[in-house]
Amino acid sequence: MNDVSSYRARLQLMGYCEVSPVERVERLASQNAVVVFSVSSCCLCYVVKRLFCSLGVNPMVYELDEEIDGSDVKNALARLVGQSQVAPTVFVGGKLIGGLDELMSAHISGTLVPRLKEAGALWL
Repeated sequence: MNDVSSYRARLQLMGYCEVSPVERVERLASQNAVVVFSVSSCCLCYVVKRLFCSLGVNPMVYELDEEIDGSDVKNALARLVGQSQVAPTVFVGGKLIGGLDELMSAHISGTLVPRLKEAGALWL
């Protein structure tokens, strides 16, 4: 089985077969407490992932450059967030937080941890 057919089989098992990239983003966001859409070589994405790690949060990380449909998902994210720079994009509790700036603002203002607790990503 090649990579593409293996990937499609995995998508079908997860219920993502025959859905648009926008629907895929919305499903991932709603089915996971924290989702980070990332590019593996991006330093801003690294900071986001390290922040969550330091808080004890294990986000679902979708590496746009490593997934077969990553470019389609990237275009869908660009439509959802209204800008072309989409990595990193963070969802908490199914709600769009935004990129690194918005995430750090929430962290510094003290609103991030309560949102993480409400989403079930933190228990302490």
